[in-house]
Amino acid sequence: MKLNYSGQEQVQAPPAVVWAFVQDPERVARCLPDVQEVVVHDQTHMDATVQVGVGMVRGKFKFKIEVLPDEAQGRVNVKVQGGGLGSVVDLTAGANIVDNGDGTTTLDWTGDATMRGPVATVGGRVLDAQAQKLIQKTFQNMSAQVGASAGTLA
Repeated sequence: MKLNYSGQEQVQAPPAVVWAFVQDPERVARCLPDVQEVVVHDQTHMDATVQVGVGMVRGKFKFKIEVLPDEAQGRVNVKVQGGGLGSVVDLTAGANIVDNGDGTTTLDWTGDATMRGPVATVGGRVLDAQAQKLIQKTFQNMSAQVGASAGTLA
């Protein structure tokens, strides 16, 4: 099952603060909803354990995450691979980091997910809604955390 999403998130912080945030892999991983544990291996690679609940499929999924900030291109890309309970999830998400010129930033994001196994058989609409909510919530969490850290820097 393949799913595609896009959206925007407004961040109450300038782009420089957003760039500092996305270059810290643990802070990015902590933006995943229902994250249980994060193990950082280096500046771009980490593992995360996430509590997942989609329909009748509930349990912990383990993911390998790669965060690739590219300030020259004005974009951060995130690759997530893993799964649990016999299911496999591959997710590629990214956001263009856009300076609004007023001390705020827009994350113009997209996400593509491929799912196989029991999680994919739950049903198109339920899974589609959950996946979109997960991606959207991750970027909302990122916005909130960046905004909070910008407030402590001011």
